[in-house]
Amino acid sequence: SKRELKMRKFDSTKVRPLKSEQLLRIEDHDFALRPGFGGSPIPVGIDVQVESIDSISEVDMDFTMTLYLRHYWKDERLSFRSNKNKSMTFDGRLIKKIWVPDVFFVHSKRSFIHDTTVENVMLRVYPDGNVLFSLRITVSAMCFMDFSRFPLDTQNCSLELESYAYNEDDLMLYWKHGNKSLSTDEHISLSQFFIEEFSASSGLAFYSSTGWYNRLFINFALRRHIFFFVLQSYFPAMLMVMLSWVSFWIDRRAVPARVSLGITTVLTMSTIMTGVSASMPQVSYIKAVDVYLWISFLFVFLSVIEYAAVNYLTTIEERKQLKKRGKASGMYTIDAVQAMAFDGCFHDTDVDMDLTAFSDRCEENEARACAASVSNVDTTRIKRKRSLKGNVGRIILQNNHVIDTYSRIIFPSVYIVFNFFYWGLYI
Repeated sequence: SKRELKMRKFDSTKVRPLKSEQLLRIEDHDFALRPGFGGSPIPVGIDVQVESIDSISEVDMDFTMTLYLRHYWKDERLSFRSNKNKSMTFDGRLIKKIWVPDVFFVHSKRSFIHDTTVENVMLRVYPDGNVLFSLRITVSAMCFMDFSRFPLDTQNCSLELESYAYNEDDLMLYWKHGNKSLSTDEHISLSQFFIEEFSASSGLAFYSSTGWYNRLFINFALRRHIFFFVLQSYFPAMLMVMLSWVSFWIDRRAVPARVSLGITTVLTMSTIMTGVSASMPQVSYIKAVDVYLWISFLFVFLSVIEYAAVNYLTTIEERKQLKKRGKASGMYTIDAVQAMAFDGCFHDTDVDMDLTAFSDRCEENEARACAASVSNVDTTRIKRKRSLKGNVGRIILQNNHVIDTYSRIIFPSVYIVFNFFYWGLYI
């Protein structure tokens, strides 16, 4: 009827083929099958231009890369007549109607084709049936990193391309121009790495259920910048170790000063180690930076233990001296430097002893005589305090323990040897 003819005329599901599709005779062929189906495998050449390496993540062990991926193959079903032998270029709308290689990225976590302002896909067909298919893709893929030498490490990562459905009997992937098939932008740079080299290689991958597949590799080596970690980890650790050595030059009886210095350096080293570990994956092996920080922490810790030994031996020594001296006028004599450590003032032993004995005699003598004697003693104490300024260094040096004397030499020497060995081993 006329009504049915009218409905068929305006049927929206039946779209007239475009002029380009008519020229390529797309409707005359079944593009669900690969070119040359049933014969030898179709060769598909690949070349890649790396636009940027966007990020490297140690925690997630992956990298993100933006690249131009180009495929080259020949499909005689797309050949057409051309008087001027010119190619035809199409956008992504034609891709869904013809056969294209099903290349995917092995070990890929995320990937997408850019679509601003339109989908970044280009198809170019030549009169003899040769096809160029180009995509602009950003892909995040795994990189199996080894942190045993971190942060003095070099990481080797690779992006792997492979056909998903067609094994080597149907499709043969190869680099179009050999090693020159991989090109990079001259301005590629990363904040934490030097890009040492880019290289292309190929191989085979075997799957037990589907067979052998051609696989292409984009290999690149990354060497880490060391200067950032020198400023953030190594240099502060060195300063904390050297600061702990100041304890060896402080009087052995100045307990608050030496203990406070030791605890402060230990806590600071713990903070540095925690900060480094927080930015790294929780690996089950020891990293190079862990070796350095733990050895530095050991030096700081030993400086605290060193003072504990000095203080203990000093206490034993003083007890032996007190036993030899016995009691004088009901009180023990107090060493001048030890008294200075308690109240911060210099005390003369003989003067303090005279003061003790004098206080006993004051109870028996008259008040005027006592006042005169106290006045003379105060005058003597003032003179002693004035002379203290020139004698502090001599008094401290004379009252150092032998362990402190040896520590001033042994600790720096061993630490310097460790640094030479460490940097010579890892660099």
